[in-house]
Amino acid sequence: MASKPRVKVPKKAEKGEIITIKTLLSHKMESGQRKDKKGNKIPRKIINKFTCTFNGKMVFSCDLEPAISANPYFKFNARVDEPGTFEFTWVEDGGAVFSTKKKIRIG
Repeated sequence: MASKPRVKVPKKAEKGEIITIKTLLSHKMESGQRKDKKGNKIPRKIINKFTCTFNGKMVFSCDLEPAISANPYFKFNARVDEPGTFEFTWVEDGGAVFSTKKKIRIG
């Protein structure tokens, strides 16, 4: 139901630099409010949590509610003091997990 996550992280930064990170996950959200052609309620299926860590430390996290739009997009800043890896994780109702990683160098 979701495609591969798309993430933009600079390939390198200066020590202490604040960088901008952009993420997008193509995902058809279902709020749980609609009904199918037979009148049965379509179960809720949304991305309910997003997290970003850098070298295992939390950078950004949020819980999402049914009002979130399809294809959730996030833009946020992070300070980079050392080289390492950003890990991005989206969790869907029902337990499906979508994730990707991006490395960044210093210098």
